[in-house]
Amino acid sequence: MRLVKRAFLALAIVAGAASAVVPGPARAAGEGVKLPEVAFPFEGFFGTFDRAALQRGFQVYKEVCAGCHSMSLVSYRNLADLGFNEDEVKAIAAQYEVTDGPNEEGEMFQRKALPSDRFKAPFANDNAARAANNGALPPDLSLMAKARLGGPDYLHALLTGYKEPPAGFEVPEGQYYNAYFEGHKIAMPPPLTAGGVTYADGTNASVEQMSLDVSQFMMWAAEPHLEKRHQMGLKVVLFLLFFAAVMYAVKRKVWADVKH
Repeated sequence: MRLVKRAFLALAIVAGAASAVVPGPARAAGEGVKLPEVAFPFEGFFGTFDRAALQRGFQVYKEVCAGCHSMSLVSYRNLADLGFNEDEVKAIAAQYEVTDGPNEEGEMFQRKALPSDRFKAPFANDNAARAANNGALPPDLSLMAKARLGGPDYLHALLTGYKEPPAGFEVPEGQYYNAYFEGHKIAMPPPLTAGGVTYADGTNASVEQMSLDVSQFMMWAAEPHLEKRHQMGLKVVLFLLFFAAVMYAVKRKVWADVKH
């Protein structure tokens, strides 16, 4: 009987842990502003990434975001997870030049990036980044989808939240009003404009579509093993269900002749 109880207890623990890693409803941004809820395909116990959306999101990052924001924890070879083949990954990496060395003369040199290289940063250092952005330091986006309350829901809201400020709300020069940014004053100009990119698959590049795609891409960058975790969690739950059933059957067999 104790084995049965332990099996059910383990099942409850695993189910609870599984639910804890599944994104919940969109939570409030700064000052109690509720984020719009988005039904991303990777959410839920059986959620998976939409490869087409991830490739579009990478295109938005590459053509729009990468001019200011780095993704220092992602390598070009990781793009194979998005559905790019080996030749495509090599071609994407070769579009960039990175600093390597020293060579035999002790000097650093430039070469075409390889799939093993990390994404090239837009600036040589933080001071250069601040100088190019009116003193503001654009954050690295590698883990942004996990670092912000609300995760991808927040990213989508932020990218679509640029609006005219309400009457009486003062926005300093060089800043912009955003309905979902804490304090509603943000130094980053609206990064997305309708038709700002031409999607390779012909999808209409509306601001809404681009924000959804790049938010999914950043979620993948922050948690590339999400699908494997979901699959492993499902296998563990199924095993524990089977184990609990076996233990219950054993209990019934062992105590079948005992009067209660």
